[in-house]
Parts: sequence; structure tokens; C-alpha cells
Amino acid sequence: MEHWERGGASPRALLEKLERDRRLARREWRFLLEHAAAEDMAFARERAGAAARARFGSRVYTRGLIEFTNYCKNDCLYCGIRRGNRRAERYRLTQEEILACCQAGYGLGFRTFVLQGGEDPYFTDERLCALVGEIKARWPGCAVTLSVGERSRASYQALFDAGADRYLLRHETADPAHYRRLHPPELSLENRKRCLWDLKEIGYQVGTGFMVGSPGQTADCLAQDLCFIRELSPAMVGIGPFVPHRDTPLGAEPAGSAEQTLFLVALLRLMLPDALIPATTALGTLLENGREQGVLSGANVVMPNLSPVGVRRKYTLYDNKICMDEEAAEGRAALERRMAAIGFTLPAERGDYRPAGPCPGGNSLAQRAQKEE
Repeated sequence: MEHWERGGASPRALLEKLERDRRLARREWRFLLEHAAAEDMAFARERAGAAARARFGSRVYTRGLIEFTNYCKNDCLYCGIRRGNRRAERYRLTQEEILACCQAGYGLGFRTFVLQGGEDPYFTDERLCALVGEIKARWPGCAVTLSVGERSRASYQALFDAGADRYLLRHETADPAHYRRLHPPELSLENRKRCLWDLKEIGYQVGTGFMVGSPGQTADCLAQDLCFIRELSPAMVGIGPFVPHRDTPLGAEPAGSAEQTLFLVALLRLMLPDALIPATTALGTLLENGREQGVLSGANVVMPNLSPVGVRRKYTLYDNKICMDEEAAEGRAALERRMAAIGFTLPAERGDYRPAGPCPGGNSLAQRAQKEE
């Protein structure tokens, strides 16, 4: 054990340093993750919850999730819609079906729509730009978030010019060897990072994140994740526990820990006090009140599903996903009740990233949001 570790550093001291300085060195992250006891995790969650309350009050922002295609050209080893899953029942929503989801969501108070899908070659730049443009034309005060994987910088620029505001692209793991264990050879961590930096330079509000407890993950893997996220300084960070899917090569692996995920949510909040951090569906899948616990640990976003009920069971990235049969209005009302029970509200707001300092994504998106409001 290194001298600095022997010489009195403790998880509590590192948590206090994190809250003060907003950063730790890789070896400090690793030590914290390896040695934090239950009381240290509880302390982190308490401090992170207080930080989120101080920054956002009782507001938890909602995003209307539309899972519009489950076709994917990739073959990631953990994903239920991977190309090699012959049992997956494939579908694509039409533009009018997607717009109908947005119309229903707008009436329920959603002011951000998240278009999420596999890397589906059918959705060319032309088709996606037309879709984004139509959403922005019909609901000009709303934000559009895309989550459609790795694309060229020119593609990202075209989508931004069409009106897309945010982009979610989880890096999944910042450790190159671990990345290779989870992905097919044609995918690389280097290219995934290139995409994230391109998105940020273009002016998107950028989101990244990782799975907690994925096969082969170590404390050092997580330390690298946290260092990379601090370097990128994204507007959004989405993490959730690894949940296996039975029809994948990793289907027999154990699920990640909900408790460790909550601890990492808290660490992210302490590191990035202005960030948009969702309490994910995967967390709610492993823990009955997982989304509430996520919010109490520093998360400030929830993402109810606006997809047609008839296709939700076809978009199964992992097993036992919750809220498969809830209509959009039912899901929104249920979340409102759950959040109210712990003292939070779901305002009808876009919930843009508004840093206290300079915007990591540049000024272009902030200016656009101000004009639209």
C-alpha cells in the first residue's frame, strides 16, 4: 500500500476533499471505492442529496423517452438488441408514430423528448434531420435529445443544425481492456471518446456514463471512468447497474449492485454539482424504490417512457425492465406520486444544463434555449 494511503488518508477525508475540490486523483478514487464502508456511502449520499437540493430545490426534471427503433448494427456483448440476438422482435416507429408520442407527452407536461434507438442504418441523416426539424417546428419550446450511438462529426453537426439540443452517448467504461471485453472488435473506446469530444465541440449538451458492476469491472476501471468524466465535464451523466439479458453472451453474469450505483450517483453529484443526473430505469429494476433512492442520493432527472406500449417489450436492453405496460399518462402520474412522497416535484420544464461557470458545451445551445423560452 502506498505511503499516502498508510499515512492517514481515509474515505471520509477523501469525500470531504471531493466536496471541496470537485476532483480526486485516480489513485484516490480507487482507494475510496475499495475502502468506503456503509457509513461512508451513507455520508456521501447525504451530502450529495443536500448539494442537489441546494442547486435545484425540489425540482426533478422529466424527459419523455421514445424508443423508436430496436434495430442495431452492433453486437455489444451485454445488450439485448444486439445484432446477433435472433430472438429479438425488430421494429421501427414511423415519423408520425414518433410525433404522436411527442404530442401525448407535451400534453402531459414533458418539455424534453429523448429519441433513443439502436445504431440503425435506416435512420440516415436525412431522415433524422427531418424528424428533429418537425419536432422543433411543432413544439418550438421543447428540447430534443438524441441517443443513437456513434456517428461521424458531419452527421452530428447536421443533426445539431436541424435543432437537436442534447446527445446521450455512454462511454460504458474508460478502461481500454475492459471496453474490449464488453464490445466486439470493430468498436473502440478511442472512437467512442472521439464522438463525445466532437459532440461537445459542436455545442450539444453532452451526456455520457457507464454501467456499474459489468463483468470484469474493477475499482480501477471505475476510477478511470470518474477521471474521464471529470475531464470531459459533461452536462449529463447517466449510470445504472449492469443488468444481464438472457439472450446475450453475458446473460449468466450477476447483476451489478444497486447500493454501489447509489454511491456512485452521489460521487458524481459531489464532483459535478450542476450536472443533470438521471435516476435510471435500471436502478428501479433492481431496487423497488430505486429511482426515489437515486433522487435522494443526488439525481435530478427521471425518464418516463412515452413509447407505444405495444413495442416496449421489444426494446429490452436487459431483463425484467420496469414500466413495460404503463400508458404514458399512467407512468407520469405514478412518478409524480412517488416523487411527491419524498418531497420532490416534476415541473413542466426543459431542464437545461445551466452551469454556474462556463458551459462545457459552448454558448450556442444556451443562447438557443434562451431564445426558445
